[in-house]
Amino acid sequence: MPEANGGQVSNAKINGIALKDELKLGMIWKRRRRHRGLTGLLRRAGRVVHWTLRLLLVFLIVDLFYLGITWPDWRRIATGPIPKSAFMRDYEKKLTVNKDGSRLQWQPVAFSVFPKHLLRAVILAEDSRFYEHRGFDLIAFKEAMDYNLKEGRFVLGASTISQQTVKNLFLTPSRDPLRKWHELILTWGMENQLSKRRILDIYLNVAQFGRGIYGVQAASQAYWGINADRISPVQAAELAASLPNPVKHNPATRTGFFIKRSKRLLSLLERYPGDAAETVRERPFDLFLPPPDNGGEPPPNNVATPLPDSLPAPENVEDSPAKEEQEIFPPVEDRSIRP
Repeated sequence: MPEANGGQVSNAKINGIALKDELKLGMIWKRRRRHRGLTGLLRRAGRVVHWTLRLLLVFLIVDLFYLGITWPDWRRIATGPIPKSAFMRDYEKKLTVNKDGSRLQWQPVAFSVFPKHLLRAVILAEDSRFYEHRGFDLIAFKEAMDYNLKEGRFVLGASTISQQTVKNLFLTPSRDPLRKWHELILTWGMENQLSKRRILDIYLNVAQFGRGIYGVQAASQAYWGINADRISPVQAAELAASLPNPVKHNPATRTGFFIKRSKRLLSLLERYPGDAAETVRERPFDLFLPPPDNGGEPPPNNVATPLPDSLPAPENVEDSPAKEEQEIFPPVEDRSIRP
């Protein structure tokens, strides 16, 4: 019996050792399985990133090839007649479907026709650092992103006059990433091939100022029955005020947003007239007073109240009784507003 008990104890010890070995093997197997699972996940993720980068590279090569074969003839654009824009061609296509639409009005004119106060008003309204940057205003972009993040939605853009010119000439109004990418590439090309004067010349001749109305000459004819060289500072400010949304806000619709914006532009034009000082200051003083809803009294002795370098953000749209669109002006710096 003692021998039998000793054998049982011995067998138990052997079984215990075997059980421990099995447990150790199981733990090792689990560790290896976990390690293999993590390794496999990393490998799969690496393959996805690898193929994604390869596809993006192929797409980039194909897109650059497309841009290469459709690359504009900048020499012809720099010296030739003002080309009809992609926006105009798109509008004409829509007219073939909607026969009751307003006919296309467009009459390009020479840059020398545009009054100096018109040039100043447009630059003040759309791109105050037009003569400072090379197509992209990084300061305005940062300010726009900061404001949009603060509002929690996309309110303010930062497109320069150069970018808007490219978009009008060659692209569509869509906001898809591919269109924006093409805009950046074409803007870089245009800034390297065309002078600032020529870019502004094209912009003023192709920008939309109302439904079917393109260019300053067509706008001055449509709204006041005069040629572009007869535009007054008041009318220049009104045309510049219509640029953000010309179909809704223009000298014919005269919305509350449009009137307020044009008055503020007149105030800016009076403060920063540049080489247009003579024609701007011929206007009656009361045209340059701040908008009447600012809560202030007219300044004494006909001395204009100084405006801030950057106009404050408008009140929230929901708080406005008329629920007009928000208006944001780019920062205005004396060194950047120059002929």
